[in-house]
Amino acid sequence: MDWQTQANTVPATIVPEARALAMLGRRAPATGAWREGDPVGDRRFTAIGDLELESGGVLPGVQIAYEQWGALSPARDNVILVLHALTGDSHVVGAAGPAHPSSGWWPGIVGPGLAIDTDRWFVLAPNVVGGCQGSTGPASLAPDNAEWGARFPFLTIRDQVRAQLAFTRSLGIERIAAVVGGSMGAMHVLELAIEAPESVERIAVLAGPPATTADQIALNSVQIEAIRSDPAFRDGAFYDAPDGEGPTRGLSLARRMAMLSYRTAAELNHRFERGWQSDLDPLGGHGRFAVESYLDFHGNKFTRRFDANSYIVLTEAMNSHDIGRGRGGVAAALARVAARSLVLGIDSDRYFPLAGQREIAAQLRNSVHGDTPVVVTSEYGHDAFLIEDDAVGAALTRLLAA
Repeated sequence: MDWQTQANTVPATIVPEARALAMLGRRAPATGAWREGDPVGDRRFTAIGDLELESGGVLPGVQIAYEQWGALSPARDNVILVLHALTGDSHVVGAAGPAHPSSGWWPGIVGPGLAIDTDRWFVLAPNVVGGCQGSTGPASLAPDNAEWGARFPFLTIRDQVRAQLAFTRSLGIERIAAVVGGSMGAMHVLELAIEAPESVERIAVLAGPPATTADQIALNSVQIEAIRSDPAFRDGAFYDAPDGEGPTRGLSLARRMAMLSYRTAAELNHRFERGWQSDLDPLGGHGRFAVESYLDFHGNKFTRRFDANSYIVLTEAMNSHDIGRGRGGVAAALARVAARSLVLGIDSDRYFPLAGQREIAAQLRNSVHGDTPVVVTSEYGHDAFLIEDDAVGAALTRLLAA
């Protein structure tokens, strides 16, 4: 879905050849997951116990990793929950370092004096269950003291939302001033507002759909197959592989596929045209087009901060998304939402097009902008919710003032 690092949420640019070669020269670990014993950094942890799943199973002993900013008010009424997208995590704001492979993914939105003003709001950002940056996921140890790997149970968006509600309640928070999320995070926002309408005052649904469509599932399915087809994936049991021998080719390929839906043809054509990466001719001269090198670089970089099994678990959870499932349809589900709402879409989004945000906005009764979504005009496609800080920040400011 997204880039989700500060360095990547910028207009696409040609990757210098020396930088690309330096990346290829470093052998990637078998997994980019955070593991017990790694530097903690800004993470905090809380246990929420066993998680009952829609499938009828139970995920035992769930831990949630999270980060926080600001101060909780004495009345405990200033909490904002920020929910990340597919390849994001709890590190919304902050520098990269030994504990955090990437800098914060929303530094232009969350912070003192910004749209989500940490001088006023107490901001919580949990890493989703099934993720790979501290919350219980496939790289975590199962009760038999081996990594879950492909044994990790199937999760739905609703399962993850129940974990998020358990997380806030474990901190003694019963009512949330606002829940904000983009893409996969927007799926969580919708489900949370439907599942627990009494617990949420405001919601911001950014570039997310009411249900994952067949087209989106198809795109997701080929990414999953790219990972599973990598011989180094070893049916998900790759955690003991030496550096350079994990399923990095499959994971990198999945990432490159996804990136093509996150940005736009216009941006890529404008930035790269038919430029070469080096002096070598790509037309039979063993060279590469600049756009190929760009995708390769970011795919390889991604394998150093993510886990192949988590990518599968979270992508399959996104495939499960349908707020109308078992509730009498989308309209009936949205009728349960009591929160003040913001729905924002991007005019150039080819992953979750505006039609989805229009369907949501038309049926939410407490919108701050009427029955049509706020539309951001941008050449950056789906990733614009991470890039267009002025437009996104203005919309969030309006919601939080309501």
